[in-house]
Amino acid sequence: MLYHQKAAQAQALLAETGIDAWLIFVRESAIRPDPGIELAIGVDVTWDSVFVFGRNGQRVAIVGRYDVAGVRASGLFDTIVGYDESIREYLIEALRRLDPLTIGLNYSLDDPTADGLTYGMFLHLCDLLADTPFPSRFVSAAPLLAKLRSRKVPAEIERIRAAVAVTEEIVDLVEQQIRPGVSEAQIAAFIHDEFRRRHLGSAWAWDACPIVNSGPESEAGHGGPRDDILVQPGHLVHIDLGVQLDGYCSDIQRMWYVRRAGEDAPPQEVQRAFETVIRAIEAGAAALRPGVYGYEVDAAARRVIVDAGYDEYKHALGHGLGRACHDGGPLLGPRWPRYGRTPEMQVEAGNVYTLELGVTTSAGYIGIEEDVLVTDHGVEFLSRFQRTLREV
Repeated sequence: MLYHQKAAQAQALLAETGIDAWLIFVRESAIRPDPGIELAIGVDVTWDSVFVFGRNGQRVAIVGRYDVAGVRASGLFDTIVGYDESIREYLIEALRRLDPLTIGLNYSLDDPTADGLTYGMFLHLCDLLADTPFPSRFVSAAPLLAKLRSRKVPAEIERIRAAVAVTEEIVDLVEQQIRPGVSEAQIAAFIHDEFRRRHLGSAWAWDACPIVNSGPESEAGHGGPRDDILVQPGHLVHIDLGVQLDGYCSDIQRMWYVRRAGEDAPPQEVQRAFETVIRAIEAGAAALRPGVYGYEVDAAARRVIVDAGYDEYKHALGHGLGRACHDGGPLLGPRWPRYGRTPEMQVEAGNVYTLELGVTTSAGYIGIEEDVLVTDHGVEFLSRFQRTLREV
């Protein structure tokens, strides 16, 4: 049912994005996945294969003989053509029948989740269509893919909710493991055991999911937890984790402070930094609504951090969340060259984002990350917003 919803959404997006036909060209898709297949089709193929969504409502699949049955079982395509030796004549015939003036292909300069067509496959497609007018009609399908990926249908939102909920359960359990003398690696191993017990995938690379940081010597970022850094009194403990459940991801960050002997609260420096992070995330959430540009949301949060005297964080405030931990569509980030045009895209209702940022203190890194759904009037927190620094 989910693929039928996304295929229908893709069909409707053709007119909205000004593309006459969306053409997905793949082979050995299990080895080289394509974002179009992942989002709207869900069937792996082996030989050269073409899936076409036409603005007139037609859907055509041209696949190798032995992939026909699987494509037919999907129930997504009106016309399914099987071939043996070459796809060329069937592809040309289908395009002549549809006669699209613009043909969207899965490539993008800015969005990796829209950049599925390899250069080799592009050259191969041009060769197959040599001596026809169709290569001159190629355009990027990135505008369609960005909306298809980021504009979540209800079934996708429910899967993300479920992934977030189970991640919160694991966070509640891991708090019992945070105590002096335990290493970052031991905390990560406990979380991995919970992943296995619940038959969950990690939202990003297993060895670095979760990220665990304890104290000032632990480097925040995408590195793996270390077995030579132990939790100590006076440390901040930061954990960044996410799961993949039913094909959809969560991504949250949580914080604890380990009290020293005689302390009944975190030091003022730590408390002030934590409160600043929370205020910045609240500012970003308040700015996040349909129609705003991604960079505007990032700026609202970034201003709080800088005005409080901290160094600005060197990443985007938020990324899309869905099929991938770093999903496509508009980015809640600054207009830095490395982000391309994604921060200049407009936010839409149905987008799901992370809101994440942090600052560094003498006790370690403070980072909080929440998962939110953009609604018609603002945001709904899918995660339980950690507004209080946990203490152990």
